[in-house]
Amino acid sequence: MKIFSPYKKHANRFNYIPRYYDPAKEAREQRRAELRGERSGDAEREYTPGQYIRTQRDARAAQRAGEEDGGRSNILKMAAIAVLAMLFIYMLYPRLADVLMRMSNPGVRKSQAVEEFDASLPITVVPNDYQE
Repeated sequence: MKIFSPYKKHANRFNYIPRYYDPAKEAREQRRAELRGERSGDAEREYTPGQYIRTQRDARAAQRAGEEDGGRSNILKMAAIAVLAMLFIYMLYPRLADVLMRMSNPGVRKSQAVEEFDASLPITVVPNDYQE
């Protein structure tokens, strides 16, 4: 029996041979590692503190940058829709309202409803014939 000694040359080693090997489980674990941000080459490298945190932070930053670009395009789309609505109101609404007014009063013609001034015709003055 060995006596405890603080001066060991190496750590205790165990001769462990796994009984079962599941290739589907290995593939699942590899896929999960890829989803966490670890690459297949990371297994050979030595762990550096904070490497998983950095990869997650970088992934979140890339996602936020994509969302920010989407927000800008949404704002531009809304502004374009607002401009088109204003043009519709400014240009087409008076004409549509006039058509609807004509449809509601079919007996009234335009010449009777609104007298237009024609500058080419001479103005005739009618004398005032009433007496007080």
